[in-house]
Amino acid sequence: MRRGLAYDVVAELKRRILAGELPPGAKLPGENGLVEEFGVSRTVIREAVSRLQAAGLVETFQGRGSFVLEVPGPVELQEVRTHQDVLELLDFRTGVESEAAALAAARRTEPQLLGISRALDDFRQVGADPARSVEVDFAFHLKIAVASGNRFYTDVVNGFGPMMILLPRTRLDPAYEMSDPDHLTRVIHEHENIHTAIVHSDADAARAAMRVHLTNTRHRLTSDSRSE
Repeated sequence: MRRGLAYDVVAELKRRILAGELPPGAKLPGENGLVEEFGVSRTVIREAVSRLQAAGLVETFQGRGSFVLEVPGPVELQEVRTHQDVLELLDFRTGVESEAAALAAARRTEPQLLGISRALDDFRQVGADPARSVEVDFAFHLKIAVASGNRFYTDVVNGFGPMMILLPRTRLDPAYEMSDPDHLTRVIHEHENIHTAIVHSDADAARAAMRVHLTNTRHRLTSDSRSE
């Protein structure tokens, strides 16, 4: 029970830090204040602060209290400039997201599965709409990372943001644009295969389906004969 309470305290304080409500350098409320605010024991508060320390969000000084640290910014994908950079990004994503999909199949909760399913439905509906397709495509991948139950996968994918979807698309041959019905159908089918494996809690199939999806994306890029 205590572990669950500490998780709730961490989640709320982390939200305030990331939202800027507790900016870098700000002092966390004192132990007595947090106990009163959250209605939990000192032990719970100490555990929560320890978790925030472990996450690199705060630093505690004996006799002075805990202070918010500077939160690292997102991965600088604007530095991904060349065609080779994009290919290497996809190689990295393949390793990370294939394992995240396998874990999602093994660990996902029903609400998380519903979120993945809704993201897939959104992708089917927006189709080639460039204003939304990148956003919903990213949402599908992010929800799978969240369902892995491992915050590091979530942090990596969230750190990349929708640019991880947009960057490869900008370098695709016109035959592989989302406006092409056949290509759109293929990509949706690849997403459906990942979703189906997660629905059936088949970790090996989920890993393979995600690898196929991202490997196909890489292949579509390397089949483009344009040079840098």
